[in-house]
Amino acid sequence: MKNFSLYSTLLLLTILMSCDGNKRVDKSIVEEVTKANEVKKVSEAEIATFAMEWGDEISTAAQEALMGSLTKAIEERGIEGAVGFCNEEALPIIREVEEKYKVGVRRVSLKNRNPDNYPNENEQPIMEAYAFNEDNKQENKPNIQKIENGEALLYTKVIKIPGGLCLNCHGEPGNEIQQETLDKINALYPEDKAVNYKIGQLRGMWSIRLPKNELIRNM
Repeated sequence: MKNFSLYSTLLLLTILMSCDGNKRVDKSIVEEVTKANEVKKVSEAEIATFAMEWGDEISTAAQEALMGSLTKAIEERGIEGAVGFCNEEALPIIREVEEKYKVGVRRVSLKNRNPDNYPNENEQPIMEAYAFNEDNKQENKPNIQKIENGEALLYTKVIKIPGGLCLNCHGEPGNEIQQETLDKINALYPEDKAVNYKIGQLRGMWSIRLPKNELIRNM
């Protein structure tokens, strides 16, 4: 890569000089060509630090997009209608965030509602560690792990039940969750496990796959 870059630079300079043998190539052109062919060199520590910052930015953007749309859906359709919103529209919102940042974004939980949101083999040990920490009143911090032989990094951050609004769909059936809402949940998610939560409890985690080339490109 480095040798090819140097060859390209020299070739371009040769072409430029051959266009007019009586003129010297402007220094700014040389600097611009060199810069264009320069390979960005960053350390693994710098990549990990940026991955943590970028992962937080992406998870925050995804959370805000989802909660903003969910709040609007509740206002327009009521709690029962919001269950349909989560079933039909939550994933397209996540896909928009993925496309914007060119990363992979998932919400996963050991007590999943959607079967697709159960942790995969990379996510499960982290999710279980977060659950262990929660049970033992230990702090859960965002995490960075190398995956795919270092070709990508996995950013994770816990998701908690933020307030009473969420208990309308994730609280105690027959108490916080009204029967008509529960019927809609059971119809859409027959194997639902995401109930009987209380405010502040661990709901799941954000799982964001950060390709290494995209990390470096955005640094």
